[in-house]
Amino acid sequence: MTDADAETSPVSAASQRVALWVEYDGTRFSGWQLQRGSEVSSVQGALEAALGFVANHPVRLHCAGRTDAGVHATAQLVHFDADNSRPLQSWLRGANANLPGTVAVRGGELVPGDFHARFSALSRRYRYLIDNNPVSPAIGNDYLAWVRQPLDSLRMHEAAQQLLGERDFSSFRAAACQSSTPMRRVDFLKVYRRGSLVVIDIQANAFLHHMVRNIAGALISVGKGALEAIQLGELLALKDRTRAPDTAPAAGLYLVGVEYPDEFGLTPPAPGPWFLPDAD
Repeated sequence: MTDADAETSPVSAASQRVALWVEYDGTRFSGWQLQRGSEVSSVQGALEAALGFVANHPVRLHCAGRTDAGVHATAQLVHFDADNSRPLQSWLRGANANLPGTVAVRGGELVPGDFHARFSALSRRYRYLIDNNPVSPAIGNDYLAWVRQPLDSLRMHEAAQQLLGERDFSSFRAAACQSSTPMRRVDFLKVYRRGSLVVIDIQANAFLHHMVRNIAGALISVGKGALEAIQLGELLALKDRTRAPDTAPAAGLYLVGVEYPDEFGLTPPAPGPWFLPDAD
């Protein structure tokens, strides 16, 4: 049996598979993934400790998408198997009672044993938020990227449409990316302005390591006028990360939704973050 088979194998009749929507402030975490034997703090570690306390046994979490250090989530989806059955509300209340204030479980469902947070997902959605002001904000540095030069959001949006569809995103993947293929399907990619806030909103079937932040870095260059709009498509065609602009900072990035087949009954919270005005 492979690792993937083990992760997707049904649970026993005496156990329970639980799926939870999780929100977290990634500022003080090393990222989603637990680093065994390390002293660094991870979102996975905090959640596994809280849920293990409620379950009365260690639990192993699987997530829809691993986020990096400093990246936030308003709708991360995780699942775990419990050796005992409890009402959903017991998992929600118990987890939140034992979590730090920077992590919260916002909802969830009891799901069948063939559900998997990662492998059952149809798409993921991220938002990247840019404070476009001549002066860096004193409040919110951990939650927004900052660009002092004026950004042309309409030009950014027009350029972004060249990245739609099933494409080879080698030009926008990190050198350390472990994916077996650079192919990804981008469903939509919108750029719009709300006052001084510029929002990059992207949904795809899945993402490569640093893909959203690398796309954001290229779109920022387009918005500044340092890169022609047509050059974004040319960069994609080159399939060469070294030719593309720098990676955008982690602070402005949020995982805001994961889509699943209707059969699982998993409706994500409204896309966030909550302070984004007129988000949709």
